[in-house]
Amino acid sequence: MAATGSCRRIFPFLLQSPILALLLLHLCLSAVADDDAIVSRFQEYLRIDTVQPKPDYYRAVDFIKSQAKSLSLESQTIELVEGKPLLLLKWVGSDPTLPAFLLNSHTDVVPFEESKWTHHPLHAHIDHHGNIYARGSQDMKCVGMQYLEAIRKLQASGFKPIRSVYLSFVPDEEIGGHDGVEKFVESQLFKSLNIAVVLDEGLTSPTESYRVFYGERSPWWLVIKAKGPPGHGAKLYDNSAMENLLKSIESIRRFRASQFDLLKAGGIGEGDVVSVNINFLKAGTPSPTGFVMNLQPSEAEAGFDIRIPPNFDSEALERRLVEEWAPAARNMSFEFKQKFSGKQIVTAADDSNPWWSLLENAVKEAGSRTSKPEIFPASTDARYFREAGLLAFGFSPISKTPGLLHDHNEYLGKDEYLKGIDVYVSIIKAYASYESKSGSRDEL
Repeated sequence: MAATGSCRRIFPFLLQSPILALLLLHLCLSAVADDDAIVSRFQEYLRIDTVQPKPDYYRAVDFIKSQAKSLSLESQTIELVEGKPLLLLKWVGSDPTLPAFLLNSHTDVVPFEESKWTHHPLHAHIDHHGNIYARGSQDMKCVGMQYLEAIRKLQASGFKPIRSVYLSFVPDEEIGGHDGVEKFVESQLFKSLNIAVVLDEGLTSPTESYRVFYGERSPWWLVIKAKGPPGHGAKLYDNSAMENLLKSIESIRRFRASQFDLLKAGGIGEGDVVSVNINFLKAGTPSPTGFVMNLQPSEAEAGFDIRIPPNFDSEALERRLVEEWAPAARNMSFEFKQKFSGKQIVTAADDSNPWWSLLENAVKEAGSRTSKPEIFPASTDARYFREAGLLAFGFSPISKTPGLLHDHNEYLGKDEYLKGIDVYVSIIKAYASYESKSGSRDEL
C-alpha cells in the first residue's frame, strides 16, 4: 500500500495526542521517502535504452547488478550468445535440498514512434495523476524491479527464505527469446539449478482482479508470397500477383472473422481462439516519386502474425494454409519466419498444483484477488520453461489499468506499481517458506 494513502487515513487521529502525532508524522514522512526512492529506482531502469533492435543490455545488466549488490544477492552474468548477457541472481535459502523457484523477466523492450507519445518513451515522466510514462513500464521492467523491491522489503523485515530464490534478467524476449531463455533452459547451468516453478510476465487487468496465465498460444509468423505475369496497369487479366495475393487475404480474413465472432459471443477468453492479423504488405515497382502506377507487379507478399491456442488443431490449420491460403496451383508460396512446433504444454491451475494454491492465497493475503486463470494470448519466455518440464505462471500485478503493451503512451500508475511490490512480497514469502518437497519438478 502506498505510504501517502496510509498517512491520509490516520490524519484525523493525529490531533488527539501531540506525542503520537509527531511519531506518526515521522513514520509517514519516512514511508513517503521510501516510496519516492523505490519509484526513482524504477524510473532509472526505465530510462536505460534497451529498445530492439539495438538494446543496451550491458548498461541494464550493470544497473540490476548494482541493485543486487545492495541486497547481498549472489550474481553471475552469462553470455550464451555474444553481446546478449543474461543476469542470474540468487537469494540463498536455508535448505538447499528443496527445489528453488525462479522469477524471470526480460530486459529488452519493443520500438516506439516517439511523435505519437505525450511524453518521451525513455524519460519515465510522471504526470500529475502519478502515471509513469515509459516503454517497458508495463512490459516488463516493472515486474523485474518489483521482484527486487519485494526482496528488499522482506530483508528489511528480517525474513529468511527456506527455499532459494533465483531471479533471471534475460535478453531478446521481444524477438522470440531464441538467444535468451531458449538457450538458457538448454544449458547445463540451468539444469543444475533445480528449479520447481517459474513466475514470468502476465498482462494488465482492467478490473480489480489480477490476471494469471497457465499456458499460451503458439506463434506463427508467416509470410505468403504470390507471383504472376506483369502487365500494363490498365490491362485486365487473370492470375496477376496482386489478384492471387488478394484471394488469399480474403480467405484468411473470413477465417479471422469466424474466430473473432466466437470471441465476441462471450464465454471464452482471447487466448482461446486463433488470432490472425496482417502486419505488412509488400508489392509494386519503386520509382523516384513512390511507385510506378501503370505497371502491375510480378510479385507481392503479405506478413501475418498468427497465434494458436493449445487446444486448437494446428495440423488442420497448416493444411488450410497449403490448400487455401497459399496453394502452389495459384503460384503461391509461404515461409515461416517463426513457428513454435513443440508440444503446447500448460501448467495446472487448480488444487492439484500446490504452487497455484500458494500463489492464489498469497495474492489474497496481500488484499487482492486473482481472476479465472487464462491462456496468454501472445507468447512469452514461459513457453520455453514449460517445454523444459517446469511449471510456469504468467503474472504481472497490475490492476485497474488499460493494457498498453507495445502501444503508444504505455504507462503504469505509481501507486499501482507500489501495490504490486507488496503483492510480490506476499508471493515470494509464501513460495520461499514452502517446505514440502512434493512440489518438485520431478513429482508434478
